[in-house]
Amino acid sequence: MKLLTIIGARPQFIKASVLSRFIRENPSYGIAETLLHTGQHYDQNMSDIFFREMDIPFPDINLHVGSGNHGKTTGLMLERIEDVIIGQKPEVILVYGDTNSTLAGALAASKLHVPVAHVEAGLRSFMMSMPEEQNRRLTDHLSTWLFCPTITAVENLQCEGIINCRNVSHPSSDSKLVANTGDIMYDASLYYQKKNNITIKKDNFILLTIHRAENTDDPKRLNSIFTALNELSSNHFIFPVHPRTRNIISEEKIILSGHIELVEPVGYFEMLSLESSCSMVLTDSGGVQKEAYFFKKPCITMRDSTEWVELVIAGWNTLTGADTDKIINAIKNFHIPNEYPNFYGDGNCSQKICEILTR
Repeated sequence: MKLLTIIGARPQFIKASVLSRFIRENPSYGIAETLLHTGQHYDQNMSDIFFREMDIPFPDINLHVGSGNHGKTTGLMLERIEDVIIGQKPEVILVYGDTNSTLAGALAASKLHVPVAHVEAGLRSFMMSMPEEQNRRLTDHLSTWLFCPTITAVENLQCEGIINCRNVSHPSSDSKLVANTGDIMYDASLYYQKKNNITIKKDNFILLTIHRAENTDDPKRLNSIFTALNELSSNHFIFPVHPRTRNIISEEKIILSGHIELVEPVGYFEMLSLESSCSMVLTDSGGVQKEAYFFKKPCITMRDSTEWVELVIAGWNTLTGADTDKIINAIKNFHIPNEYPNFYGDGNCSQKICEILTR
């Protein structure tokens, strides 16, 4: 099987590393993968050292699209991915998650009648104003194979009329195959914890991350968040801050109290170490919400909705939005639940995907 995998951002490389490694270590499945990087995000951390240390295959193709407005970058990716598909004639296109690269890959493939496999299918925030929500919904409806990380994701697809067409020998975009394979990021977390001897411990600090545009680009929301954090002076926050977020804080003249420790952005290994050792996570990230759960750490999410609703229902995650009082109350009164359900599979997501694709 000639498989073309399309990715465009550093988190997608981490996800793809798990499946790409499995494909290369298990040639008996008969899958020949080509890894295409759209170049959607230029990340200085994605050096040769990043690929070697993370044990991630180097991309075979880099389109060097770069960042820009959504329409421009998606259009450029669509055009260049189409040329690659015509030239290489892959039998399956595989995409991850919800970036513009995800949608461009799915669109290019579907127009050329190449079936699409979507990893992390079925996730919903139910906020169509989010570009990620638009990308993931459209990609799901274009795909042939929908590999869902949770039961909730499968149920979301059912609500949209996307159901698993059982007993179909040759699935298509009209007769889809929907499967709960577990979460590919859970596989990655297990692999890199073992690779780097990361163990769960508990230090007296709260890990803070803020990067979503809905918070950083809205001065009212950002000020409301830091008003809450400044009042929580009895807590120590460690805040790996992106240069863009740091600039916005400076431009808005937001004052941060001394108990909020700003540090330089960290790599994936360092992030896992912080997540494993903190007492609590305060974030607006999607991936960090899950990683907090992998390490059995309580999580407070400064968003109005989340794709990982099972964590909220189970009591491991609390949604506060950017509301000052809700953030303060959540941090002061969080109680760790007694139960720790297995939401994200058994760590064999890659094997299940390969078995389904080559069935």
